[in-house]
Amino acid sequence: MATCEVCGNSYGMTFEVHAQGAVHVFDCFACAIHRMAPLCEHCRVQIVGQGVDAGGHWYCGAHCARAEGKAGIVDRV
Repeated sequence: MATCEVCGNSYGMTFEVHAQGAVHVFDCFACAIHRMAPLCEHCRVQIVGQGVDAGGHWYCGAHCARAEGKAGIVDRV
């Protein structure tokens, strides 16, 4: 059994996430999101969806990107 790196739970059905040359072990998606999801640089919410990358800065959406002075950012529906 592996141990979740966030909550420390030893669980027979943990899973690995391979990202940027590192291997992370989690027991649930909630722990994976807690550790891996970037934070919006304006409102500090964890970005679970696509988010907006504006010049190397991450935002949860166009509204927050514009609030930080990024131009030309629009939401798509």
